[in-house]
Amino acid sequence: MSGVNTTPTKIEGADTILTPEALEFLADLHRTFGARRTELLARRRERRAEIARTGKLDFLAETASVRDDPSWTVAAAPEDLRDRRVEITGPTDPKMTINALNSGAKVWLADLEDANTPHWDNVVGGQVSLYRATRRELSFESGGKSYALGDDLAVVVTRPRGWHLDEEHITVGGEPIAGGLADFGLYFFHNAAELLARGSGPYFYLPKTESHLEARLWNDVFTHAENALGLGRVIRATVLIETITAAFEMEEILYELREHASGLNAGRWDYLFSVIKNFRDAGPEFVLPDRASVTMTAPFMRAYTELLVATCHKRGAFAMGGMAAFIPSRRDADVNAKALAQVKADKEREAGDGFDGSWVAHPDLVPVCKDAFDAVLGDKPNQVDRLRPDVHVAASDLLDVANTPGSVTEAGVRANVSVALQYLKAWLGGLGAVAINNLMEDAATAEISRSQVWQWIHQGTILDTGEPVTEALVRRLLDEEVAKLGDGYDQARTLFEQVALADDFVEFLTLPAYALVR
Repeated sequence: MSGVNTTPTKIEGADTILTPEALEFLADLHRTFGARRTELLARRRERRAEIARTGKLDFLAETASVRDDPSWTVAAAPEDLRDRRVEITGPTDPKMTINALNSGAKVWLADLEDANTPHWDNVVGGQVSLYRATRRELSFESGGKSYALGDDLAVVVTRPRGWHLDEEHITVGGEPIAGGLADFGLYFFHNAAELLARGSGPYFYLPKTESHLEARLWNDVFTHAENALGLGRVIRATVLIETITAAFEMEEILYELREHASGLNAGRWDYLFSVIKNFRDAGPEFVLPDRASVTMTAPFMRAYTELLVATCHKRGAFAMGGMAAFIPSRRDADVNAKALAQVKADKEREAGDGFDGSWVAHPDLVPVCKDAFDAVLGDKPNQVDRLRPDVHVAASDLLDVANTPGSVTEAGVRANVSVALQYLKAWLGGLGAVAINNLMEDAATAEISRSQVWQWIHQGTILDTGEPVTEALVRRLLDEEVAKLGDGYDQARTLFEQVALADDFVEFLTLPAYALVR
């Protein structure tokens, strides 16, 4: 096992995960695919520069033949992945793992990405939880209460980190490997055969994909990994369409992964962040109103979800809806009633549009989502057979940000500052998913908050009061919010200033944040 090094950890069970064989498997993935990953990250920067120069984005002329060819479809779904009407998301600590698996949802998105701070102990501990859950050996005790796995468990679909993040604690020849390869490789190496023996399989969600070339890389990683373990094409992957560039390449992404693909997901929060990030300096027509004002009925969001359903069903793939982030309150029945009505309407809209299932962040929302899809699906596991020939989405529809209803208000700026501060403090403390104001906030929603602030300042956006959004205004609100929140926010404030107030836009807030926790 030449040249592979790891950082020590005291996590119980780490020795079952960081075995010499598993680390050599990771090293092989790094040596085989690391250079291509680096090239694709460079291509992202080149494409972003082109968007900044032109203010435009369009469907690719060079892949028109893929879109126009009616003959291809994705691989058939395994039996236990055909009914996905309710999926619950969450991090992989033992308590959350048990609660999610027992929640009554059809699928659990085991999140090693946006709901997880990639502290080394979290990375290893999450793999231990998944290893034990796969073998039905996971239990947990806290505060005199015991947690154990039941009989009817959700199907596990694991989300590794995106291509942009390194894993500094596993190096090959002195180079850190990709966080995504570490997350995927450890889970696949240890659990693929066990999952297959139990009638399931190694299933994945792929985040932050920006192009069909990045999907091709994942497909090659999958094939290489399957061959290395002597397995057939057993992996199934659902790609989150959560970047504006990927929205223009949905069919191409499915095509590249067609031996392994099972669907696409409307990753609504990261999608908003991606729109802001890519068009942040393209003019006022790309400035969004307050985050709370941007709903899924906004024209550009409606175009995105309609295209996703039509694309998936055309190719025999599942179309998965977006996150319901509401966290029920035990103290405020009025808040619950209003929020649950909004969640119900959201899920009913998705089911009516043809989605095959959707996401929730809390077990109490599982019945709400299930009822909405039951009403449409009945006894059918999905509605992939429902084609949408009525959907015609042009590039201009996907980019129609200007017609989003709403305005920018001081309350909206303040909310972004407060949420970002609270989330960053929690993230730096090791928690990647945090309930703030009855909403489950993760890295994606924090990205929206800080990127809106950056864009509003740099575009000289005018509030509904007539006052411009300036750095001075944001710093005043920052002072006021820190004073409200109390002690312990110095590091979070410094990080917020770095990612929201600096002249240069930081591509992902988790990049400078990771340097503070690794």
